[in-house]
Amino acid sequence: ALALCLLITAPAMAWADAPAAGRPIVIGESLTLSSTVLGQVRRINVHLPAGYGSHPERSYPVLYLMDGGEQEDFPHIAGLAQLGELSWTWREMIVVGIEGIDRRRDLTPPTMDPKEKADFPTSGGSAAYRRFLAEELKPWVGSRYRTSGEDAIIGESLAGLFVVETFLKQPALFDAYIAASPSLWWSDQALARGAAADLARWPAGERRLYLTIGDEGSTMQAGVDKVVAALKAAPPA
Repeated sequence: ALALCLLITAPAMAWADAPAAGRPIVIGESLTLSSTVLGQVRRINVHLPAGYGSHPERSYPVLYLMDGGEQEDFPHIAGLAQLGELSWTWREMIVVGIEGIDRRRDLTPPTMDPKEKADFPTSGGSAAYRRFLAEELKPWVGSRYRTSGEDAIIGESLAGLFVVETFLKQPALFDAYIAASPSLWWSDQALARGAAADLARWPAGERRLYLTIGDEGSTMQAGVDKVVAALKAAPPA
């Protein structure tokens, strides 16, 4: 009787132990864009709102994410965007992540500090990177996806430095700027020290800056304080 029971239950036990077929969890798509400005092929990761495919009549704002690779900030920023969609906390958006290759080159302006020049010989390419965003990436995104024409840029640390530099030097490029702990110590705080002069040259137009810093102190905090002081002293119209 025992042997008969084992024979009857053996197929069921084998079935229960068999691994179930899995399915991928997809938060976006990964593409490449050949840049003439940078002379490189850049990987671009894109998260679309959940309703993008089922609502062809809708267009969406775009959030451009610096350090936007799969092994960088793309997964958790795309996850936050999805959380906002599910909870109706904020509007649906397209997240475009640009994977980093050489952060010191792409995200920094030229430095006047001799040690920084020696330690980071490829640095100082932020102007070219901004041209890539303006002349190649943004038109490419607009041609592939239903964008509303409203956009923002987000970055932290050196990417935050790039965000603040773009906000001061080319403010019309985006509608909103989000900088977390920007590395405003770069080049002896040159960008922060020149903030008031940059703001005095600003073109007309509405734009927003979200600026935050961790409990980091030192020249990181001092640089942020200088930018905040310049904004308070002579806020653009």
